Parts: sequence; C-alpha cells; structure tokens
Amino acid sequence: MRNKQFLIVQIAFVYVGTVVGAGFATGKEIVEFFSRFGAAGTMGILLAGGLFVHLGTKLMIIAARVRAPSFKEMNEYLMGKKAGKAVNSIMLLLLFGVTSVMVSGAGAIFEERFGLSSSAGVLASILITLLVMSRGLHGVVGVNMLVVPMLILLSAAIMGSSIKDGGLPVLYSAVNWHDFSWILSAVCYAAYNLALAQAVLVPLAYEVKDEDVLKHGGMLGGMILMFIMLGSHLALIHIPGAIKFEIPMAEVMNSVFSAAYYLYVLVIFGEVLTSIIGNLYGMERRLSKLIRLPRMSVIAIILALCFFLSFIGYGKLISSIYPVLGYISLLYLAALLFKKKPIK
Repeated sequence: MRNKQFLIVQIAFVYVGTVVGAGFATGKEIVEFFSRFGAAGTMGILLAGGLFVHLGTKLMIIAARVRAPSFKEMNEYLMGKKAGKAVNSIMLLLLFGVTSVMVSGAGAIFEERFGLSSSAGVLASILITLLVMSRGLHGVVGVNMLVVPMLILLSAAIMGSSIKDGGLPVLYSAVNWHDFSWILSAVCYAAYNLALAQAVLVPLAYEVKDEDVLKHGGMLGGMILMFIMLGSHLALIHIPGAIKFEIPMAEVMNSVFSAAYYLYVLVIFGEVLTSIIGNLYGMERRLSKLIRLPRMSVIAIILALCFFLSFIGYGKLISSIYPVLGYISLLYLAALLFKKKPIK
C-alpha cells in the first residue's frame, strides 16, 4: 500500500512538473491567461483546474487501456487514423516550439535575475537536460520528485503571505459577467497544456498500467496545479504592471520573502528544466521510431535546434507562440472531452 501511495505521488509530481514550465513557474502565463482579467481570472483558474483534474486523469486511463506507448497511438485512437496522423505532425511542432520557449526561459532567468548572459542559462539547461535524459524515464521522474515539492512549499508561503496582507477578497470580488473572454482564455490554457502533457503522461500510463494509481495520481496532480495557479494569481494581481516583467513571480518573492529570493529563482529554473525534459521525452519516444539514430543523438539534435530558436527571446516567443498553441489544442481538448473511455 505504501508503494502504491508513493507511485501516486510520483505520477502527480510528473504531471505538475510537465505543465509547470517556464511560463507557469515564472508567472508569465498566469498573468497572460488569468491575472489580467482581475477577479474573473479566479474563475478561469477554477475552470482550468477542473479540466486538469478530470481530463488529465481520463487521458492516462485511456492511454493505459489502449496500450499507447506514445502520443502517436493516443491521438490516432482519439481522432482516427487519418486525422491522428495530421495531429501527430502538429504535436511534434508544438512540442518543439514550446521546448524552445522553455530553453529561452532558462536564458531569461539567468539574464534578468542573476545578471549573467542569457547564453549561460540556455547552455546550462541543455547540459543538465542531457544528463537527466541519459537516465530515461527514471531521470524524468527523479527530477520532478526533487523540484515539485519545493515549488509547492514556496507557493504555499506566497499564498499565506498574500492572504495575511488582506489580498483574499480580490479572488471573489465582482466579476464583469458581460465579458466572457476569460472563459476562452482558461479553456485555451488547459487545452494546450493537456495536449503537451500527453507527451509524458501517455508513456507513463503505459508503464504503470494500474488504473487506480493513475486515477488518484491524475486527480492529485490536477489539484496541485490549481493550488499553485491560485497562489500565483493572488500574489500577481497586486503587482502593478506585472505583465511587463519576464519573471513576474520573482518580483513577488523579492518583496515577500527576500531571504528566499534566489532559492525561488532556482526552483523556477528547475521547473523550466522539468518541462524541457518532459517535452523532450515525448519527442524522443516518437522520433526514435522515425529516425534510425541512438536516442541520445536524437535528443542532442532537438536541443541544438531549440538552442538557435531560443535567441528570438523568451518574451516574444511566449506571447506569439502560446496563444496560437491554445487555439490549435482546442481540437485535442474536444476529442479528449467527448471520446468515451474504451471498455477494459
């Protein structure tokens, strides 16, 4: 029983670590998709969180039942052979684009928060990623078990401080019910994150197989994501001009717990790494069947391409790529939402 509970926590942390990448951990995504709507952003977080809990769990159970070793087989089940092939091609582009954003995010952290060259952050993220990826799925799980608990603790501390300072009423103040743009924003956010998370969750479900573990792991992971989003939103909604910062959550930490400022920046960097590693794991599982090269060679090629694209700049990449990803991923969300689970 204890081993089963530990496996549930592992799955939850891998789920969280895959979704919490550069934009989420830095607060950039929270501002773009939720906090800019004010109190309505709170409703958006509850909606997105509910989708993470329900559909993240459903995704893994379906993957286990159809015995899908990668997102290729999963998408073909959800959308059929022909549509699935097209979606799989788009998925590779999505994963590559977002991984480039994450690599660029690592550079932004080093430049904005450590006063170092962005190239140093990019290279550090690539080298650590190569080291972790050399251990396969064990490396993916291990790095999430290290980073995610620290993120949860720091998020709880930030939320507690914001509540203590009287910020809680902002979460449930009056909402303009004539403006429904926050709904579309929340659904798009959940859609592209779930579409990308399948790169890790599908092979993870294939390995685990135990539906009870997958169900509870998915639910726990979704609830943790909702908790972290609410904590970040509660803090960011009080930061004037939060949207102008590349790393807005670091501004919050600097004012709330300045002593733990650099620890939080390192946790952000760690979460960037977990997302890079998760996306790479999914791409490698798919591309290794198409390219007859050793898996580490495939990973090195992908990272080299991400390295060059990362110099466009983190802020420009996230503001231009992410909204597009959200709309494209709506098709995947709809398929996952309405497709029935196969019979055991």
